[in-house]
Amino acid sequence: MLKRRHVLSMKDFSREEIDEILETAESLEPYARGKGSDILEGKILALMFFEPSTRTRMSFETAMKRLGGKTINLGSAEASSIAKGESLADTIRVVGGYADAIVIRHPKEGSARLAAEFSPVPVLNAGDGAGHHPTQTLLDLYTIKKESHLDDLSIALVGDLKYGRTVHSLAYALSLYGADIYLVSPPTLRMPEQIIGDLSRMGTRVREVSDLREVIKEVDVLYITRIQRERFPDPVEYNRVARSYSITIRDLEGVKPELRIMHPLPRVDEISPSVDETEHAVYFRQSFYGVPVRMALLKMILED
Repeated sequence: MLKRRHVLSMKDFSREEIDEILETAESLEPYARGKGSDILEGKILALMFFEPSTRTRMSFETAMKRLGGKTINLGSAEASSIAKGESLADTIRVVGGYADAIVIRHPKEGSARLAAEFSPVPVLNAGDGAGHHPTQTLLDLYTIKKESHLDDLSIALVGDLKYGRTVHSLAYALSLYGADIYLVSPPTLRMPEQIIGDLSRMGTRVREVSDLREVIKEVDVLYITRIQRERFPDPVEYNRVARSYSITIRDLEGVKPELRIMHPLPRVDEISPSVDETEHAVYFRQSFYGVPVRMALLKMILED
């Protein structure tokens, strides 16, 4: 189904395709935890990260190596031919000759789709500016499936909904599962109108609020995002909304016992460390789930 296919946006996936990826991830979880495998022996994955990344880069690398494959790394853009003026298209053509697939993270929205136009091998979008981050969404869906439930889900997406590519991709995917979505943000960081319009046309029930207290007792999952300083063209604008949401133990009084709190990480001050030890916190397990999910994608794309 995914053999030799690009992974650029969640809008390119059907619910049936997502379900198959999640089921494959579950079957590979023992290997993600250390069981040996040579499924991708002889395959090479190129890692091209033009923005800082810890979890996405390392989980892709772990996933490939756990399956018996190898990785090559672009390193910093300053140390590559890009510093000499080489275009992204030419770099992709060259790297595509060395590897069986390319993972790219880039600060410019649309860069992954541009890379796919010139790549002779599958491209996996690991985040393009404020655009999309489909593999993060797949691991988020896997986390929800493992820790809560995907059907009849009530979820609040909280924080930076304007620049947050993770919530953009997740909102589209959740619409395939009939979720009720609460959008919680400061007025200046609202979800883009185009996405809200798309969700409404897909039949998704969406409600926008700025006060988390209005919805926190109603939801099954609280998905909190960082207010991203690096996305703001004006530091003054960032300072106006920084620390808009910071979850503490007191905020969890009266919530559903089965409430699960997720965060794509890194966090700054969105969640108090005192929340970490509660049964609601799943964000560190969420980070681990990136390995089996990316193993599933690589297996389905690259296996002979």
